[in-house]
Amino acid sequence: MHDMSDEPQPQQAKPGRAPREPQPDGDPGTPPAKASDDPGTPPDQGGQGDTDPGTVQMRAVSDPGTARNKKQAEGGPDKTPAQAQPPKQPKQTESESESESDADPGTVQMRAVKGTAGTQGAGTPDREQPRTQPESDPGTMQMRAVKGTARTPGAARTPGAARTQGAGTPGPTNAPASASAPAPASASASAQADNDPGTAQLPTVSDQGGTQAAAPAGKRKRTGWRRAIPTWRMTLGAAIVVVLLLAGGFFLGYSLVQIPPANALATKQANVYMYADGSVIARDGEVNRENVTLAQISKDAQHAILAAEDRDFYTESAVDPKAMLRAAWNTALGKGKQSGSTITQQYVKNYYLRQEQTVTRKAKEFFIAIKLDREVSKDHILEGYLNTSYFGRNAYGIQAAAQAYYGMDAKDLDPARAAYLSALVNAPSQYDVVAHPENRKAAESRWNYVLDGMVKKGWLSASERTGMKFPVPKESTLSTGMSGQRGYIVRTVKDYLTQNKIIDEDKLDAGGYRITTTLQKPRQDAFVKAVDDKLMSKLDKKNNKVDTYVRAGGASVDPKTGKVVAMYNGVDYVKQYTPNATRRDFQVGSTFKPFVFTSAVENGSQTQDGRQITPNTIYDGTNKRPVQGWDGDPYAPENEDQHSYGDITVTEATDSSVNSVYAQMAADVGPQKVKQTAIDLGVPEATPDLADGPAIALGTATASVLDMAQAYATLANHGRHGTYTMVEKVTKAGTPIELPERRTRQAVSREAADTTTSMLQSVVQNGTASAAQVAGRPVAGKTGTAEEDTAAWFAGYTPELATVVSVMGQDPVTAAHKSLYGAMGLPRINGGGAPTEIWTQFTQDALKDKPVTDFDLELQPGSDVSEAPAEPTTADPTAGDTPDEGGTPTGQETGTETPGQTPSTPAGQTQGQTDGGTTDGSTGGESPTGGGTADGGTTDGGTTTEGGTADGGTTEGGDASDGGATGGPTGPGWGFAPQGARRE
Repeated sequence: MHDMSDEPQPQQAKPGRAPREPQPDGDPGTPPAKASDDPGTPPDQGGQGDTDPGTVQMRAVSDPGTARNKKQAEGGPDKTPAQAQPPKQPKQTESESESESDADPGTVQMRAVKGTAGTQGAGTPDREQPRTQPESDPGTMQMRAVKGTARTPGAARTPGAARTQGAGTPGPTNAPASASAPAPASASASAQADNDPGTAQLPTVSDQGGTQAAAPAGKRKRTGWRRAIPTWRMTLGAAIVVVLLLAGGFFLGYSLVQIPPANALATKQANVYMYADGSVIARDGEVNRENVTLAQISKDAQHAILAAEDRDFYTESAVDPKAMLRAAWNTALGKGKQSGSTITQQYVKNYYLRQEQTVTRKAKEFFIAIKLDREVSKDHILEGYLNTSYFGRNAYGIQAAAQAYYGMDAKDLDPARAAYLSALVNAPSQYDVVAHPENRKAAESRWNYVLDGMVKKGWLSASERTGMKFPVPKESTLSTGMSGQRGYIVRTVKDYLTQNKIIDEDKLDAGGYRITTTLQKPRQDAFVKAVDDKLMSKLDKKNNKVDTYVRAGGASVDPKTGKVVAMYNGVDYVKQYTPNATRRDFQVGSTFKPFVFTSAVENGSQTQDGRQITPNTIYDGTNKRPVQGWDGDPYAPENEDQHSYGDITVTEATDSSVNSVYAQMAADVGPQKVKQTAIDLGVPEATPDLADGPAIALGTATASVLDMAQAYATLANHGRHGTYTMVEKVTKAGTPIELPERRTRQAVSREAADTTTSMLQSVVQNGTASAAQVAGRPVAGKTGTAEEDTAAWFAGYTPELATVVSVMGQDPVTAAHKSLYGAMGLPRINGGGAPTEIWTQFTQDALKDKPVTDFDLELQPGSDVSEAPAEPTTADPTAGDTPDEGGTPTGQETGTETPGQTPSTPAGQTQGQTDGGTTDGSTGGESPTGGGTADGGTTDGGTTTEGGTADGGTTEGGDASDGGATGGPTGPGWGFAPQGARRE
């Protein structure tokens, strides 16, 4: 036996734990034994010195929680293990526990771990045993090093004895003296050297002076509800991720979202049509908007909108996240829907985007607002916002709103009115106190909020605020569209602008133009009233079907300026779509006759017998008198009511509108010259049915009322013509649009125009237009009636105004022209009736404040001298006259007329001058070609014709081209007029 006093004492085994059993590297599961040891010798109880060969020492490895068995022997043969009952060890003292060598890092404890240790047979020397464990073994032993466990240095040991216990050996192995019971026999030690691949890893537990846990040391796990609470590291990490995502999203959105073009609705505007005094006639277009510059909006209006919507607009950024969050919170709390958007954001929504409430739209609004704020000025944004905001009553923009609610321009808004309009932006429909009087309290509350904000910002004095009263807006005008005369005026003015190439039609449709017309509101109203008083009020459409056919049209032009000052187009544009003042489908009738006389004077024309045509030239006024000097088809027009006037002067023929006289005069002058004169006076060259034959004198042309007013204005202006104008000024966004320069020219000589005026004065004094005398002014005019009484006209003028009125017949269903026989309960309507009466009332009202002036006339030389036709037997051969070879027609009276005879000869007395004529409106009895050929037969009371042979020879001032067969349509019905037809 060795002396064990100097050797370290074995470890004290803890209750319930088996002692550890180190194994050599070569035989797994079998502990080595020294050769010198006898069987049964107790195993070595302590650590082994370095010089002791074959001794296995247990020590902790550097890996936390693990330990390995390392062979410390430097040499020697393997020892056969021996099993023996170790002796009881004396109890360690405290001093002995502290005497443990520093080289020993700690003692080794063993504990049972199920399913890990193998079995080893006892007493089997130098033979490797497999590390297998019988199924009955509840578990294997695992060793771990525990620092600080005391050893007993004086314990005896047997050198070379293995600290192991055979499998199934009931006795304890290496049990400490303090153990009260041996370890379970089924527990076996399994320790290996480091070089053994099967070496068990032993966890190292560092517990200074305390009981060690079986598991490795670590943090206590979170259990229960604490597991749902994120740690501060998780919170911080999540916050950093969110910030990074937001920053990345912002820069991505800013780079991807571009400022788009304006949306279609935002760019649409109404065209504003105004009277000459600036009052609004109408607004057209789908959107009632009129853009104005910031300079055209009062400062009070600007400050009011800022006080209502964004008081810090000029100092804040384009977006206000705090306001957006606050608005969302207030909306969630039920404090009303709030946008939280700045004026910049609202402008972006109105101008660039749509009104849908989507996240995408809101995101775009956010980024566009930021970009826009960097690219344009605050004034630009405010101006755009004021022009795109909706104020109710179909008014977009501050200008349209000012007109809709107060009938004024935005530049004239005072603080009270401006505050009310600004309050409307928040709730346009609800705050309209006229449409919703029950909401007046809420509207006034919002109005006070705006005014208080203006005071707070220093834009309004407190004293001025104190005495302010709520400005109740005017009644809403429901008929603000195209009803009444408005639609007619808008359509006529638009046609004028496009046809004269002032504004392109597409641009005009886009809107935004402010158009000041030449129409004068008092005179426009006077025209409407005159038509209502003299015509419309006298119709009985329920009981008289003909009254449903009645239409009226009128136009009045200032002769000196060419400006159209008033028009009448119909009872209501939404009921009767066609504007009657500009339509060109009704014959003008005898209102065309003055142009024939003007052409005669202008061209110095003579009758067929060579006499100068003047107001006193005598013509034959016989009904159905064949026109002479005309090479076309025979044309013998009838007079009104089939009346024959005999020889009468041109003035008398004009007073009575004798067709036979003027048809012959047209042939004398030459139809082509007559046509050119009419065009020079103002009748458009493209006028339908502006014929080249003698029938042109009877008004077969279908010029419009406005066309005829322009031509008569030229006569009133002493023959000086300038194209009429309906537009005074056009602007867009404050910029003037260039208008064509109005040029005037002397269309006909002053003598020709003034002489015609003188003769037309007689029509009013002595003829068919006597009703115009009521005007109480010098008046010149002419009546006219279309064929079959489908239209009745009066065209007249004073030195100040030239006005034309027409009453027309048209079926409201089929649009076919209808006769006016029986209209207004009268047998028929002619030019001297309703048209003249309307003209008279209008002229009285239009000129009631104007002084009465007379015509300043320069007449044709010799116009006051009447020249009688030459005697048939004393015709002067030098004059180119030849005897009528055809002789005197059977049944016609013959006679002679001495030169110088005055027109005092009663109608029916034979006169030598040949007077042609035609019917005024006969069906099929008149031809634009003039109908009939000039046969040159004997005249009433004469045997020769003037200026040509009796049998259709050449006539003065005419040849085959002046109204030949090519001058217009020919054929059946264009010969002699039937008995039932009539025209003035």
